[in-house]
Amino acid sequence: MPLPHEHRLRVRYSETDQMGVVHHSSYLVYLEEGRLALMRALGFPYEEVERRGFGMAVRAVELRYRAAARYGDELLVQTTIERLRGASIAYAYEVQRASDHALLASASVEVACLALRGEFRPVPVPDDIRQAIEGYLAS
Repeated sequence: MPLPHEHRLRVRYSETDQMGVVHHSSYLVYLEEGRLALMRALGFPYEEVERRGFGMAVRAVELRYRAAARYGDELLVQTTIERLRGASIAYAYEVQRASDHALLASASVEVACLALRGEFRPVPVPDDIRQAIEGYLAS
């Protein structure tokens, strides 16, 4: 499996509950940030993918919480691509606290490639994106 792409972020106050613990829904945002950072690193910033008429819609999420993140923690979101299919991409994640590398959450997300113009129907992942992902998977 290729090395994960690492994306750092700091927990913002608005992402926490009254006790200063990250709310479970905030992890979905962290996963998305990691996924977008990986695709940007592969040469495909999401805004460009959308300009070309494609969207990557989340179709499945599995998320396991392991320890609490708190307001002010710096997090390390490690993202890898697990699988590439005709019209979908599956990602795997680990969210760690940067200071001690404690595992806070692990997750998987599958996205479907959609045509944004027309009926939002699934379409094959564009060839140039497919080639970049295949190169990543081969590394």
